[in-house]
Amino acid sequence: MARKEPKKDVVIVGLGWTGAIMGMELAQEGLEILALERGADRDTVPDFKYPNIADELKYGVRYDLMQRPSASTLTIRRTLAETALPYRQLGSFLPGNGVGGAGSHWNGHTWRPQPEEMRLRSYTIERFGRRIIPEDMLLEDYPLTYEELEPYFDRFEHVAGISGQAGNLRGKIIPGGNPFEGPRSRDYPMPAMPQTYDAHLFAEAAKALGYHPFPRPGAIASKAYVNEYGMQMGPCNFCGFCERFGCYNYSKGSPHVCILDALKRKPNFSYKTHSEVLRVDLSADRKTATGVTYFDHETGEEVFQPADLVLLCAYQLHNVHLLLVSGIGRPYDPATGEGATGRGYAYQMNGGVSMFFKDKAFNPFIGTGSNGMVIDDFGINQNDFARHGFIGGSYISTGTTNGQPIRSMPLPAGTPAWGLAWKQAIGQWYGHAMSIGSHGSCMSYRNCYLDLDPTYKDRFGRPMMRMTFNWNDNDIRMTQYMRVKMEEIAKSMKPDIMQSGFKKKGAMYDVRPYQTTHNVGGNAMGVDPAKSVINRYLQAHDVHNVFVMGSGAFPQNLQYNPTGLVGGLAYWAAHALRTDYLRQPRSLV
Repeated sequence: MARKEPKKDVVIVGLGWTGAIMGMELAQEGLEILALERGADRDTVPDFKYPNIADELKYGVRYDLMQRPSASTLTIRRTLAETALPYRQLGSFLPGNGVGGAGSHWNGHTWRPQPEEMRLRSYTIERFGRRIIPEDMLLEDYPLTYEELEPYFDRFEHVAGISGQAGNLRGKIIPGGNPFEGPRSRDYPMPAMPQTYDAHLFAEAAKALGYHPFPRPGAIASKAYVNEYGMQMGPCNFCGFCERFGCYNYSKGSPHVCILDALKRKPNFSYKTHSEVLRVDLSADRKTATGVTYFDHETGEEVFQPADLVLLCAYQLHNVHLLLVSGIGRPYDPATGEGATGRGYAYQMNGGVSMFFKDKAFNPFIGTGSNGMVIDDFGINQNDFARHGFIGGSYISTGTTNGQPIRSMPLPAGTPAWGLAWKQAIGQWYGHAMSIGSHGSCMSYRNCYLDLDPTYKDRFGRPMMRMTFNWNDNDIRMTQYMRVKMEEIAKSMKPDIMQSGFKKKGAMYDVRPYQTTHNVGGNAMGVDPAKSVINRYLQAHDVHNVFVMGSGAFPQNLQYNPTGLVGGLAYWAAHALRTDYLRQPRSLV
């Protein structure tokens, strides 16, 4: 029988970005809050101290900050006819582990969606007609607008310490910024980061072709900064250890640097690590949650934690799994199209062009996670869906993130993978290569979803979650369109060698190479409970005291990195909780 703990007002599952935001916001209401984190405790000191954290083998290759598949995984298949098998070795995506979650090891890219992306179904029908939407595409609007979310995007950017250049200030287009972004009420909290040589070359080439380059926005401090919680950031020193690493310099916006040290000082907030939540417990009528049951890895016991309010703030995949095993929402069935929990899983569509120059030196060891220049001339609100034959878009960028010797040795195609010829190629080309990348949208489809695996169980006897996902023709056409545009830019730069990598028609999803950790959907937000799990306030339709944060709320994936929208939605939900729900707990719609 599970051990029972004293009741709390709020229990938070997961202590990454959204768990930290919700903890801070609700702690200010005087509520007694407990956060449960499945992984270890982590902090800038001592966990990210220099030089320990700058260990490429430990963190960049062996994924020390990531979840271990032996402890937590899912099964994956590409089609309904395949048998799903467990994801046994991290590759395609890298969920974080421990306090801070993926906010510890991310690169910091922080975007707002375009206003059109928040109402993509309506925008598509109004501009191009309903007939262009493929029959199997689950294209939806968000149940709230960019304009409603703008103050919350702004707040997250100022808490997370984003460096960037505004392109649209209250409707006025600002030179040097992104002219295609939605209007913002004020500029970024810090100016854009200085640019590396490859970014300058790309910007010159893009501008010469009539495009509109601007610096990539990101949670990397370009100067000293203090946020609203009194948390301090120091200017980045371009060490090149952002992606897959914690930041030792207090320069990368993360839950630790921006929120957690302030939150931990709150006497009504506590957190417990090595505590893996197994399910959300429901009342007899299944209309409210009574708390959560978790496994305490330190004592080897199951523990029931009663609470009046349950906030699921774990990674998107884990949130969806908890909803499925807890029976919250009706599980999605691709055969009938009925049910919402697990519906609409989507990923991200990327491609790239590599260029090698004998006469240019790029100093790749000088870099940051969010360095670079971008063009948004082929973003969603700039594409003619009917003429191009796809729904979606992509930003195109370049920038130096690192020059790490194991993972960052780009070489021309055909170079031997070892031996004398490999060594000679490294000597010839290290520091003489750059790339242009496409980061594009990915729509949701009827046969791409998450459910409970009928065969495999986890170490607690629960069914593992099963992912069914494959690339679709619409998104392949989008990435091939970007290939043409990117190769045009690359050729204008006159490299000695140029090679492209884009998914082609018929490409099948491959879990082995890393792509992004931008998994979305599965508990989409919406107005209709038949097609969504949570409402516009991220509140479960059928269990009013359960709120679900994170990118599972996305009905399809953005062309951008998801964290900016995730953070904005968290502050939006926190505002609704603080100003409305706590006064009278109920369904907010």
